[in-house]
Amino acid sequence: MSAPDRATRPAVSAEPEPPAQWHRVLTLLADVSLLIGTREVWTQAATHRIALAAVISLCYASILVCGALALVVRGRRSLARVDLCVLVTGLTLALCTFALFHRGSDESVLTTQAAHDLAAGHGIYGRPWPWLFGGKGIALTPTVTGGYDYTYGYPPLAPLLTAPLLWLGHGSLPAIAMSTGALLVGTVVLWWLLPTPWRSAATMVCLGFSMIEMYGRLGYPAILALALMIPVVVRWPRIGRGGRLGPAGVAQAACLGAACAAQQLPWFLTPFLLAGIYAVRRGELGARAAGLVVLRLAGVAAAVWLLLNAYFVVTQPVAWLKGIALPLIQGAVLHGQGLVGVSLYLTNGSDRLDWYGYASVLLLAGLLALSVLFVRRLGPAATVLPWLAFWLATRSQDGYYLMMTPLWLAAAVTAPATEFAGAWQPFGRRLGGANRRPARVAAAVLLLTPALASAALAVTGSPPLRLELTGVRHDTRALSRLTLRVTNTEAEALTPHFTLTRGQGMYPYFTVLRGPATLPAHATAVYELRPPDGTYALPHKHQQVRLRVFTSSPQTLSSAYLTLPTA
Repeated sequence: MSAPDRATRPAVSAEPEPPAQWHRVLTLLADVSLLIGTREVWTQAATHRIALAAVISLCYASILVCGALALVVRGRRSLARVDLCVLVTGLTLALCTFALFHRGSDESVLTTQAAHDLAAGHGIYGRPWPWLFGGKGIALTPTVTGGYDYTYGYPPLAPLLTAPLLWLGHGSLPAIAMSTGALLVGTVVLWWLLPTPWRSAATMVCLGFSMIEMYGRLGYPAILALALMIPVVVRWPRIGRGGRLGPAGVAQAACLGAACAAQQLPWFLTPFLLAGIYAVRRGELGARAAGLVVLRLAGVAAAVWLLLNAYFVVTQPVAWLKGIALPLIQGAVLHGQGLVGVSLYLTNGSDRLDWYGYASVLLLAGLLALSVLFVRRLGPAATVLPWLAFWLATRSQDGYYLMMTPLWLAAAVTAPATEFAGAWQPFGRRLGGANRRPARVAAAVLLLTPALASAALAVTGSPPLRLELTGVRHDTRALSRLTLRVTNTEAEALTPHFTLTRGQGMYPYFTVLRGPATLPAHATAVYELRPPDGTYALPHKHQQVRLRVFTSSPQTLSSAYLTLPTA
């Protein structure tokens, strides 16, 4: 028998399968994002820590090489190795930044102090620590009652994990190390769980924009909650598929419970996830089986949450309950980039500040109801919808949703619309179909109108106090007294608390030397105020100073620009 002709044999290509162009671009974008803020870190290191400066210089070389390789490697596996190199470079830069900048914030200071008290056998809730904030540049949280919040107001997991790190030193370094470590681990977990072509997006979102990493270095407990929520959110519509949680589902439920024991932000996301899981499983298994899946999921999460809180529930139940609810009940002053800016900056205040809070709660409830009614459409956005409510809240600072953005990515990649195609929707016949658009619009309007009406009430409120500057005592650099004529235009007595602001910051409350503590309805009184430190630096030319007056019951704000002598 003759050998077959070589020309008739099928050719086997030795060329590797090329990656998609969008994968190359994503890798390149992740690589480029690591350059953001790196020069500042290198400059600081070159001045104080030359060895770290050398490491950062090597990271620059890695960024350059990875950028070139992302565009020239031929195979998918080779590009996946470039993705890994970008991740390692990002982790190295994050560690270098942590070694240089670890001053911390009010959150890390409180977490570290709570860990110290926990290690000493003391309770961590309801214990004010005002000395932590004295003269160290640590931000205070002022309240509408004229005071400040000096207590720990988060669930206990962060102090529990910080306590073993107290050997690292004094200050807030233990809490910063805990949150930074949680972020790095969470980044690696997200990178590993995402499909290979999408992995560089995890590096970019968690480490590349110098946003999430900054909050890690500030020691925010929310970063720990984020890291624990990452494995929960990845492929979350598949939890309980087939009617069983399985080991992976149990692990996801445990992470959910632990995240809720780390910080309050996961509390707002959890109802959206549970509702979405029930809808998807009901479409697959029916109502009873879907309900059992969600009950088992919630049961495991609740058990883990209770286990982590058990010691504090037993030893200081009332203080613990008030402590974990503190961000919701503390009455902190308006702050943030949301709708409250109308009352803070565009008008002279409002006598209906409470309605910002009502609007936020109503919007959250309305969005949850909409996500149930239209889960096939809104299910993919379940990790984003809860944070819309914070834009209406009295505390609407961007960190509340910025720190959760890696969850948006995880859901976008692993929970697409196809996962919800067969999900159960209530009133499906009435609200579904091509000819039911008016009904869907009416349902959305009905559910969102209460929140919008509450927000409108808040922003259209008028300042209850009329403020008139009548006297200023000062020298060439600072003022030492302010005299005001204040008129209460409301039909109820108000207890005013005075402060000054330049831009968005808030100076500590002034001391009232003369004037009634409570101003009766429709009454006028003269107040003499002293700066808390005895003097207040005079503004520079063209710098505006605004007097703000808060009251707590009801919550109101009255503002007026002051014409003060300039320095």
